[in-house]
Amino acid sequence: MPDMPLSSPKTRRRHSAVTHVGLARKINEDAILCRPDLGLWVVSDGMGGHAGGDFASQTVVRALNSLPDPLAPEDIPRATREALHGANRLILEESDRRGVGVIGATVVLLVLSSAHFMCLWAGDSRLYRLRDGVLDMISVDHSVVGELVEQGYLTWDEVENHPQNNQITRAVGVDEDLELDKRRGDIRPGDRFLLCSDGLTHYANTETLRAYLSSRPIETLADDLLAVALDGGASDNVSVIAVEV
Repeated sequence: MPDMPLSSPKTRRRHSAVTHVGLARKINEDAILCRPDLGLWVVSDGMGGHAGGDFASQTVVRALNSLPDPLAPEDIPRATREALHGANRLILEESDRRGVGVIGATVVLLVLSSAHFMCLWAGDSRLYRLRDGVLDMISVDHSVVGELVEQGYLTWDEVENHPQNNQITRAVGVDEDLELDKRRGDIRPGDRFLLCSDGLTHYANTETLRAYLSSRPIETLADDLLAVALDGGASDNVSVIAVEV
């Protein structure tokens, strides 16, 4: 089914954002992007270690940051997809050039217009929405354990303790044919969205996320959630973006 245009006009939203190397890694392989001018927010988590995870996530973010402003709302779905497919090609080419095996990056992006949201993703970086005190996970992890959750064998909170919790099944730069999932929905005043890498969800379960999204000011929310991961040990890079409608 072709992308349907997002409604216009867009309104700039309040947000807070942070990315942190964590307490165990030497390189931050996460990358984030905030483009409130386009109503666009992005989290990308690189994979491949020193072989190029940081290159992959930065390539994803650079591709999306290159989108022009202004960009008509009806053009945003197509433009974001084209940018990600372009990043996919660049990462594959770099992997071949280096001869180091697979490198890649997850991506989750949120686009907000006046009345709707769109989410595109590949991998296990996540998008949540808090509405009327209820936290919903908008994206679904493309991972071995994500499939077990979808089949009813695990809950999302149980995923964090599973021995295969870091084995993802999709990412940008891994296959020639990049497969992205999409979800759309309405937005209402008071909705809050959270984009994050798995460096946060290793330490913040669903109830913790719900409590923080329900009670903390949007201006400090990203830093407050980062503190949860750091207090827990932050063995991975941590990226958090919070957006309020």
